[in-house]
This record gives sequence, structure tokens and C-alpha cells, in this order.
Amino acid sequence: MRIARFVVDSDPMYGVVEGEEGNEEVAVIGGDPFFAGIHPTGARHKLEDVRLVAPIIPRSKLVGIGRNYAEHIKEMGNETPPAPLMFFKPNTAVIGPNEPMVLPAFSDEVSYEAELCVVIGRICKDVPVERVDEVIFGYTCGNDLTARDAQRTDNQWARAKGFDGSAPLGPWIETELDPENLSIRGWLDGELKQDGNTSQMIWGVRELVAYASQAFTLLPGDVIMTGTPSGVGTIQAGQRFEVEIEGIGRLANTAR
Repeated sequence: MRIARFVVDSDPMYGVVEGEEGNEEVAVIGGDPFFAGIHPTGARHKLEDVRLVAPIIPRSKLVGIGRNYAEHIKEMGNETPPAPLMFFKPNTAVIGPNEPMVLPAFSDEVSYEAELCVVIGRICKDVPVERVDEVIFGYTCGNDLTARDAQRTDNQWARAKGFDGSAPLGPWIETELDPENLSIRGWLDGELKQDGNTSQMIWGVRELVAYASQAFTLLPGDVIMTGTPSGVGTIQAGQRFEVEIEGIGRLANTAR
């Protein structure tokens, strides 16, 4: 099931995206699906007639995972960490599909990172690996924009990875997906730059959720960004980056 958040006549709402590509409709659901469940109202809109926004604005946090693909670690000249390397992005970093990625004035070297993102569905703490599926609401595409120059000079990554607009998410949340073997690709102005698979992760989705939950209470709507495959590079104003993940769809944003 594809859960979208969208705007019609300035009113934000949630809906279920149904139909084949190019002929989709959104069936409006009442309330917030994270707390009220999925209850169709009977209203429907053509997907082309609505404006998709970020499928979730985390009430609490985005947990980023760094250096989770061996080839990406190699291309960046880093070493594999002994455990998942975690960092935070604030919810002000989130933007939705087709919203502009405003490049920060303090950086001359912003890069794209296509990532599978896990959306948490219920409050949880110290989740065993074998029970992680019970706390996942679904999955979406993400772009972990990173100011590489700030990342190199700062002692921690808050500025480099947490600036406004540094976490595009979308186009919707897919609730029925096996995350273990999915193609993940990144396109810059139509040219394929990243071409990986979630099977290449050093730590898989279930391990990451369990590990994060040991440190932080995870709340409904929290997002875990699971790391990026190789092929990262810089993006300039005017360029468009698209994240494509098998089973979910495409997320596209243009830098400004």
C-alpha cells in the first residue's frame, strides 16, 4: 500500500495511491494514519491533480546511518566502522517531491546520496531484531544531502548533514515491501550516477532499527536513513537529482 501526503486547495491530507503508473488516483483517508489507522473517506483525486508533499514530517527525529556500503566507504577513503555510525537530522531538513533543494551558503561542495528510508510506525525501545518488522510502518526514498567541506572541517556532522532541505523524502510510503534486495539508483540530470542494491548494506534494515532503538526511543513517524551506495558526487544549482528505489518509485528534486 502506498501512503501519500498531499495538498488539494491548500489543505494537506493523507491518501492511498492506487492504479497503474500514469493512471493513478489517490483515495483520501481520514486523519493521520500513524495514529488513526487507514480509513477511506470515499473522496478520490487523480494523482496528477494533487501536489505531493513529504510523506512524513517526523515529530521527533531522523536517524542517519553513515558508511553502510563498502564501495561508498572505499570511494570516500574511509574505514568501515565497527558498528553502525549514527547521526541526527532535524525535521526542518525534510522537504517533499519536486520541492527545491536550497544549497547552503556556507558550502561549496554539496553532494547527493540516494538512500532507502525506514519509517517507524509505533513507539518502541530495545527492539529485538526478530521483532523489528512489527514496528515498521513502511519505506520511502530519501536523499541525504551532505556539505562535504563542512563535514571535513567540523568535529561532528550536525551542520554538514542537518541544514534546511537536506533530507528530501518521498514520493510516498510503501507499506508492503521486503527491504533486503532492492535496486537503489541515483540520477543526476538524467545520467545514472548511483547503481546499488540494499543487499550490499553492511548492516541491514532490521539490524539498524534494532541498534538505533537501543539508544533512542523511536516514535511513530521517525525516519531511519540507511546509508548510500557508491557513486556520490556534487550537485550544483539548477541540477536535478532523482532517487529510484525498486518497489517504491522515484523522488526528484532540483537544487537551487
